[in-house]
Amino acid sequence: MPEIQSKLPFDNDLFDLLVCPEARVPLKFVEGRLVSTDHATRRAYRVDQGIPVMLLEESSSLPVDEWTRLMAQDGPVGGGIAALRVRHGHPGS
Repeated sequence: MPEIQSKLPFDNDLFDLLVCPEARVPLKFVEGRLVSTDHATRRAYRVDQGIPVMLLEESSSLPVDEWTRLMAQDGPVGGGIAALRVRHGHPGS
């Protein structure tokens, strides 16, 4: 997945493992930040110098229209542990 890695300011394996601390759902990297894919919480987490800041108190809750706009944009979505297993040659693990 080199095309995804080129869009991320941090390691692709880390990205696949990150989830929204509140909703426990995958994150989407869009407009330089990580956005929860959960419609109910709509959390956005900043990335400082390539380091995801995954603290709820440092995140923001996006208005529905802003979250919807970001979800409609192109951007990678974390694939979880299954993506790591496939990437590293352990699909059945």
